[in-house]
Amino acid sequence: MPDPYEVYAIRYAERVGARNQHLLHQDPHDGPMAMDYFVWAIVGNGRTFVVDLGFEAIEAKKRGRTLLRSPAEGLKLLGIDAATVEDVIISHLHYDHAGSVGDFPNAKFYLQDREMSFATGRNMRHETFNIAYSVEYVIDILRKVYDNRVIFIDGMEVLAPGLSVHHVGGHTDGLQIVRVWTKRGWVVLAADAAHYYENMETPNPFPLVYNVGDMIDGYRTMALLAESPQHIVPGHDPLVTKRYPALSPETEGIIVRLDAAPSA
Repeated sequence: MPDPYEVYAIRYAERVGARNQHLLHQDPHDGPMAMDYFVWAIVGNGRTFVVDLGFEAIEAKKRGRTLLRSPAEGLKLLGIDAATVEDVIISHLHYDHAGSVGDFPNAKFYLQDREMSFATGRNMRHETFNIAYSVEYVIDILRKVYDNRVIFIDGMEVLAPGLSVHHVGGHTDGLQIVRVWTKRGWVVLAADAAHYYENMETPNPFPLVYNVGDMIDGYRTMALLAESPQHIVPGHDPLVTKRYPALSPETEGIIVRLDAAPSA
């Protein structure tokens, strides 16, 4: 095995919605439910991988989200200069995962072939599916295809020793997750394969979904790839910054270490 990687979750935005906006099977006791927005950094073995690109101020205002910092500003708190990052994994092309391409001028972008086909294909005629995409962000990525800076993945691929991506679909047709070797074993970054712990533990899927069956199967895939259920990190749950230790007192609630054991 390679040396273990360090893995960080960086919180860049937030919102408060209703509980039943986040659960396919409605809860009769509806109420407020917070959602956090993250990008992730994987550091080690002479490489730095950034996972996902977040969104910027214009999109935040348009969608009523509170932007706390840009993803690039969050990475800077970790000592990572977005302008020098060479590897960016994009879990999928929804607006909150694909929106700051311009801050990574030297990066290659790893994306599932099926996600580009989905985001530019016939399903985008329908608001049911296109509501979570920003056409401008998709065009930004499409321009990188023409610059030969998008590396397309078909299913599963090892990007570096101890680091791989795996297609699961469900939330979108081309959603991929990340498996990474750490000092506590194999950690899986779920991105939107599970927005919340509750989505996969109940299970009660997130309602913005292309294929419910694939989403449910994705929970099993993550369980097989991760060291244990405690090694799966959901993509939007505020519990992530509560369960994992902060990088430092100054970054409490902003950056946490996912290669360290959670408190619960």
